[in-house]
Amino acid sequence: MQGPAPGRDRSQPTVPGRIRTLLVAAVLVGASACAGTAGAASADSAGTSHDHSTVISTDAGAVRGKLTASARLFQGIPYAAPPEGPLRWASPQRAASWSGIRDATEPGNRCAQAEGLIDEASITEDCLYLNVTTPRHSSARKLPVMVWIHGNGFINGAGSLYDAQRLANAGNVIVVSPNYRLGIFGFLAHPALDHGAARHLSGNFGLEDQQAALQWVQRNASAFGGDRANVTIFGESAGGTSVCSHLAAPGSAGLFQKAIIQSAECTGRKWSPGPPTWFPLPRAEREQHGLDVASELDCPEVRAAAACLRKIAPEVLAKWSDRGLGSGPTTGGGVLPISPQKAFATGHFNRVPIIEGTTRDEHHLFTAAIEAAAGKETTDASYRDELHTLFGPTDAARILARYPSDHFHSAGEALSTVVTDWAWACPVIDRNRALSAHAPLYAYEFSDENAPWFTTLKKPNFPTGAFHGGELQYLFDDKQLPGPATSAQRKLSDQMMRYWSQFAHTGNPNGHDLPKWSPFQGREHVQSLAPDAIGPVDLAQEHQCAFWATIGN
Repeated sequence: MQGPAPGRDRSQPTVPGRIRTLLVAAVLVGASACAGTAGAASADSAGTSHDHSTVISTDAGAVRGKLTASARLFQGIPYAAPPEGPLRWASPQRAASWSGIRDATEPGNRCAQAEGLIDEASITEDCLYLNVTTPRHSSARKLPVMVWIHGNGFINGAGSLYDAQRLANAGNVIVVSPNYRLGIFGFLAHPALDHGAARHLSGNFGLEDQQAALQWVQRNASAFGGDRANVTIFGESAGGTSVCSHLAAPGSAGLFQKAIIQSAECTGRKWSPGPPTWFPLPRAEREQHGLDVASELDCPEVRAAAACLRKIAPEVLAKWSDRGLGSGPTTGGGVLPISPQKAFATGHFNRVPIIEGTTRDEHHLFTAAIEAAAGKETTDASYRDELHTLFGPTDAARILARYPSDHFHSAGEALSTVVTDWAWACPVIDRNRALSAHAPLYAYEFSDENAPWFTTLKKPNFPTGAFHGGELQYLFDDKQLPGPATSAQRKLSDQMMRYWSQFAHTGNPNGHDLPKWSPFQGREHVQSLAPDAIGPVDLAQEHQCAFWATIGN
């Protein structure tokens, strides 16, 4: 359906995965120090010499975190047993308890993943750890808990990459950021892995990990000063797709009371370049991919495949996480009986207050990363080729006439704008309408056209605008993204953190001295989040959705 990006050698099957790894790595890696190396418990019975506000008793044992100028940090807390050996491709099990006081001052291991552009490889399956950030000073009342689900295309990343100290302190909230199994370890669908060690059908072990982290929050929130009855899940990109999935998953009901979806691709199948690998896809497609991967790994016999696959070294398996259909949720039976798209359209989802939004220039990042990976810029010819790959001849000609490259800084910007409008902005309006018919919804578009660009990725030959992931540096501190640079951007960052945290407190983002944010009422207007320019914007007009409604019909 969707074809390769312009300038790419179509005969090389490994390139889409390589580019995809680069893309998801470039956008969502983040803020604090890299994950720690071990995460094993260390008993410490001499706790009396330490500040007792950093020692917390969880349901599995006591942990000691650390104080910073604005927060208390507890890192590398196990919320489930290591999913290795016979527990590889098993539903998450409760973590073993420990004696003494466990050190919780460094993050736990990252989950097994191949090396990305700015992500270190990990071959460690012992990775189901989470981090808790609270305001430095305790509160007389229980605080809302915000559970951050990291992105990176379901193949890279870690919860520790997002430093939430400013958000926790400014918003008076508790932020929990778990790791979850990635790639082939978290999302392989194969008949041999159904049931048995899996409570459900295979294909969604990463989502089950996230559910286990939410269950840990239910058991332990109060120990950190949090309110187990006031939990908000939020995530961006693959993390946003995860939030969509939990809205649709029956097993997630009651584990959260609010949801924030940032730049998700969880309905439809519009995507470029290549197939929509990190979308929720039907079980038949995911299982066929699993059977193909098992065969390639010399485990072709279905009945023997589970034992065979569990013997393969993690470093070998990690290389398969972004091949073919890659990694992402599986719909149909198990954790996701129906797709988020069907759940939202029919109203059969966990109806809680929701914030959902996109960035104005989503696809600028992906085009820039593709050009960096390919070592060449998009040309007028490759722009035309890509449109003819994605669309029929008549539609491609109409799109070229509507988005001629000479109206942009470059052909790369023209292509980026086409895909942003077609695959991101217009579909989200349809999703907003479906969700708002059944639940309170506040919709936004992050619109800072001068959002600071990555320190580790070459800038393209066009303005990067409000690119995919550009808003993360306004909510978290991020090493790869330099953060707000001007006083107006810093003000926007403060306002966004207040919107997000106010929503966590009340289910409504509006608060004192914040520009009014009206609920989405089924129309096209959403809240534009830009420096000194917060207010409603007609998303459909801005992204030419009336035109796109005529494409493919």
